[in-house]
Amino acid sequence: MKMDIIWAPWRMGYILKKKKKGCIFCSMKKGKDDEKNFVVGRGKFSFVVLNIFPYNNGHLMIAPYRHIKNIENLKEDEEREILKLLRISIKILKKILKPEGFNIGINIGKVSGAGVEGHLHIHIVPRWEGDTNFMPVISETKVIPQSLKELYKILREEFEKCI
Repeated sequence: MKMDIIWAPWRMGYILKKKKKGCIFCSMKKGKDDEKNFVVGRGKFSFVVLNIFPYNNGHLMIAPYRHIKNIENLKEDEEREILKLLRISIKILKKILKPEGFNIGINIGKVSGAGVEGHLHIHIVPRWEGDTNFMPVISETKVIPQSLKELYKILREEFEKCI
């Protein structure tokens, strides 16, 4: 049997990277290095970031700057802006990546699958017909066809036009 090799050189940086303690979203909210953190857009109360461990190409997350874990703790200004950033994110992803659909969700609490339990965030996952194939089922491997750095530059430019 021939073994296929999947080339994803950008992954090595994440594999070897020292894991930071604390909340990833709180460290991003300070805005010191948006490119390094893959923050593609910022509002007054919340921001949009590329997921560095995406389910699919273009997987974005929207988080409020405030460290809150429950949706009922959002202030009205935060709610409005998060919904606005969700709308803008979908518009941009449709323009750039042309997905056929989206999974949009909020995981609240560890049992729901929240990777970052204490900081509320929304996932926006672009979907295409046939984007789930044998790789995740057989080898627990997902192929992402575009580097995060390449996609970041394209999305950041679009978000700058819209926010």
